[in-house]
Amino acid sequence: MIENIRLAFQGIWAHKMRSFLTMLGIIIGIASIISIVSTIKGTNEQIKKNLIGEGDNVVEIKLKEGGGDYQIEYEGLPQGVPVLNESQKEEILEIPEVVSASFYRMRDYADGIYYQDKSMDGGKVLGIDSDYLDTCGYQLVRGRGFNQKEYVNFKKVALLDETAANSFFEKGEELGKTIEIKGEPFVVVGVVKKSDEYEPVINSIEEYYTYYNDESGIVMITDSVWPVVYQYDEPQQAVIQTKTPEDMSQAGKAAQQILNEQIQNTETSVSYKAEDIMEKAKGLQQISENTNRQLIWIASISLLVGGIGVMNIMLVSVTERTGEIGLKKAIGANKRRILAQFLTEAAVLTSIGGILGVFAGMILAKIISTISQTPLVISVPAVLISVLFSMAIGLIFGLLPSIKAANLSPIEALRRMN
Repeated sequence: MIENIRLAFQGIWAHKMRSFLTMLGIIIGIASIISIVSTIKGTNEQIKKNLIGEGDNVVEIKLKEGGGDYQIEYEGLPQGVPVLNESQKEEILEIPEVVSASFYRMRDYADGIYYQDKSMDGGKVLGIDSDYLDTCGYQLVRGRGFNQKEYVNFKKVALLDETAANSFFEKGEELGKTIEIKGEPFVVVGVVKKSDEYEPVINSIEEYYTYYNDESGIVMITDSVWPVVYQYDEPQQAVIQTKTPEDMSQAGKAAQQILNEQIQNTETSVSYKAEDIMEKAKGLQQISENTNRQLIWIASISLLVGGIGVMNIMLVSVTERTGEIGLKKAIGANKRRILAQFLTEAAVLTSIGGILGVFAGMILAKIISTISQTPLVISVPAVLISVLFSMAIGLIFGLLPSIKAANLSPIEALRRMN
């Protein structure tokens, strides 16, 4: 076998240009497949990043009625939906995929938020528990968070995100200032922002409202003081953080089930529902993969053409080396030996083409990634399969020429040499 490989490399080196042109179809085919597979995986990662963010793995579990969010400020307290309690949170935290959990209350597009003669309309007001900031991936920019005494003593303190802070104050002047929420004074104790910020791609008005409905800013107060501003016995929303993005769907459904166990309404359709962004991502990824699989089949045609080129050049090689074959048979080489030599040569030729195709595919994938601004993801299984597949092409398309060489009569071969 080693001797056959050495002879194969000698033959390829002796006809460098012809060998390269023979490998070109294989190189183009493998490069196309590697770059397409890389593009599929890179696009999937971009879809996941656009929908989920990068590294927060947060699932919102909200009260829903029909297909939309239940708006407490307009529809009142939902019948049969109790206030969430600590035992439910502990039960959620027992879900293996869940890292942390938080209950909170919310007003979208809140009004009545003022600092002196400035107002903030269209932002959010959140009544948060002590776990909310960590669960949702917030970090302090200035000041401090809420302490336990402020929860217990119903202190009127507030946190602002950077957008809300900038709408009211000059940078660095927020701390200690008093804002009004529905006529109640709240002292600003800190400014927060998301730890991992990302810029999603917006393709529709629905996605715009999903991602940018808090562009006017967020004001956070303690959940204990929430009834002072709004109302008592208001059921909370929930948010959980999972270990990985892949855990989001399963963990969200499990948490949703725990929260819905306490709901006793029979006349309305109000219930908790996890916002399964991961499922949406998977749907978009499936569409992307289906499209790109068709491109893989098209790229595979070049492999077929490359295989035919290998068969053609090997037939030419058999004709050129008729004398060599005759001499080997005359001194005792059997059919199996001749067959193995030419099959090895075909396999080596296409394997080199496959390896060059892999490197060309990686370069092409990098170019596509740079142009399209998607992550570069090289699939190791695709690389290995491509090299093995190129070798298989050499064996398949080199079989006919090899059989022809092995079946040559030594007398006829020597006669042709003369």
